[in-house]
Amino acid sequence: MRLIIAEKPSLARAIADALPGGTKREDGALRGHDTVVTWCLGHLLEQAPPDAYDSAYKQWRLDHLPILPTRWQLAPRAKARGQLAVIRKLLKQAREVVHAGDPDREGQLLVQEVIEYLGWKGPVARLLINDLNRPAVQRALSRMEDNARYQPLYRAAESRSRADWLYGINLTRAWTLTGRQAGHDGVLSVGRVQTPVLGLVVRRDAEIRDFKPYPFYVLWADLAVANGSLRAWWQPGEQQRLDEQGRLLERAPAEALAARLPGAEGRLTSLESRQKRQAAPLPYSLSALQVDAARRFGLSAQAVLDICQRLYERHKLITYPRSDCRYLPEEHLAQARATLTGACAQDETLRGWLAGADFTLRSKAWDDRKVGAHHALAPTGKPAELARLERAEADVFRLIARNVLAQFYPPLIAREVKAEFTILGERFRASGQELLQPGWKPLFTTRDEAPPLPPLSEGEGCRVTASAVEDRETRPPEPFTDASLIKAMMNIARYVDDPEVKRTLREHDGLGTEATRAGIIETLIERGYLVRQYKALRATRLGSGLIASLPETATRPERTALWEQRLTAIAERDDDPAPFLSALVDDLRGLLSKADTQRLRQAMAAAQGEAAAASPRTARRKSPGKRRRSRSEPGRSRSKPRRNA
Repeated sequence: MRLIIAEKPSLARAIADALPGGTKREDGALRGHDTVVTWCLGHLLEQAPPDAYDSAYKQWRLDHLPILPTRWQLAPRAKARGQLAVIRKLLKQAREVVHAGDPDREGQLLVQEVIEYLGWKGPVARLLINDLNRPAVQRALSRMEDNARYQPLYRAAESRSRADWLYGINLTRAWTLTGRQAGHDGVLSVGRVQTPVLGLVVRRDAEIRDFKPYPFYVLWADLAVANGSLRAWWQPGEQQRLDEQGRLLERAPAEALAARLPGAEGRLTSLESRQKRQAAPLPYSLSALQVDAARRFGLSAQAVLDICQRLYERHKLITYPRSDCRYLPEEHLAQARATLTGACAQDETLRGWLAGADFTLRSKAWDDRKVGAHHALAPTGKPAELARLERAEADVFRLIARNVLAQFYPPLIAREVKAEFTILGERFRASGQELLQPGWKPLFTTRDEAPPLPPLSEGEGCRVTASAVEDRETRPPEPFTDASLIKAMMNIARYVDDPEVKRTLREHDGLGTEATRAGIIETLIERGYLVRQYKALRATRLGSGLIASLPETATRPERTALWEQRLTAIAERDDDPAPFLSALVDDLRGLLSKADTQRLRQAMAAAQGEAAAASPRTARRKSPGKRRRSRSEPGRSRSKPRRNA
């Protein structure tokens, strides 16, 4: 009997539906002629709690730290024992086992750790499925690989799991116990990803709070030229008092010039024109979709992830959603017309976009060299009855389909014009844009570009018909939203000062992963460190105090992003995990030495921030050392999306 172990029931059903001869349901499995399909329920196993290594660790004490397992143990999750027993029984009957976890690092861990925990010693094949539609699953079943090829991916995931446990368990216990000594009654959760994300928000809120606005002034002039009129803006020279962005800080010079401008004549002294070709935006990765859906529809990152999971698992309308890739396999290009025709047939908006597509075009999105374990989100080709979906599901599906359809539209072509006039010995600039070919732009609602300038010739004259000085004021940075925080996590290098680290980070995926970024935001809210105020994400006093009490290196993105580099080296180059974990332990000892009661007391007393929307879950627990360990203690896996919490 061949046993296929899927990551979740929905994937198991899709595999069973693709098997010849049909299957029948039995307890925890689907049985076919010579194949049984069973499933995990997310993580069936988790890192064992500290007291599994030593019962003394049930009590939280500073002198126990750091807790460093010498032989790592896994433990069944309480609600997973029944399904684990089903898989154990089926393994005893199997002659062949197939690993059908999701095609990513965590999916590799989730199923393989169960296979190894239950003692299977025989061969294991690997089934990789990105698309739950029957033809795609049948193709995947016909080209399975040896699971041994994915051992480096498993070791990287296992190393990540152990490192998260070490970091979360030890630092959370250290800061919670130090906080208790400082008078804070509650758990202070520290994590390798959640804490730097919180740090981003705390620092942004401080910039906003400490921002001191100041006035600046602009002068514009409406000019009559040979073929029409335009508005130009004065460019004050270095003899004026300017800020670092070239803004005028005194009103008097602008007023004096404005008084001389009415009726003044000048000339067009510089004219620059260039044609710009812009290809369509690429198909979506999950994070890119979360950013756009938050901006366009006000959806939280978690809501977008949940919608994508339903579109993938329940409705089978899109391919695997937890992807960090924005490119598509070249083999998909040949079926693109049929796939998109099927997907768009039952929606008026999509049919309109489909009608304008030219399937003889090929964009840079089709590139096998840039496709890894996943490819970009795309429709599967199943007809989308959007009227039967929730509105948000339909909105998100249209975005996904639109970005793939846009690959079959010509580029946007525009002419950008920059003109500089000299009037009364002063420089005035104007710019405009003329749309020559709209290309893919009609599919997108984008901000209006600068209107076109009238036809101009260098050297032609101009005359001022109106002018005015405008009073303006500098503005603080905007608070983070789901969209901008996800984007910051994707592009974390821009928040790093060290040039060498910045350069290295640009080559990697950022802070967190596609599957975890939404969950990290929700975890920070759940724990009372962030609150939502309409679309804005703001730090609470508790969140600000925690960041102020920690060593700065624990609150910044460099460490966790560099972790990802080392894990990538394990996964892709088969590096030995031991040096990574050894270096982490050294780092951990240094951080633990900085847990300081007085510093924490002062940080909490001086903290500024918003009031929490509700008492955080952690604050309602019994004090450490006198309670049973909560299931949400950092370092303990809950479900796949929260693995980096």
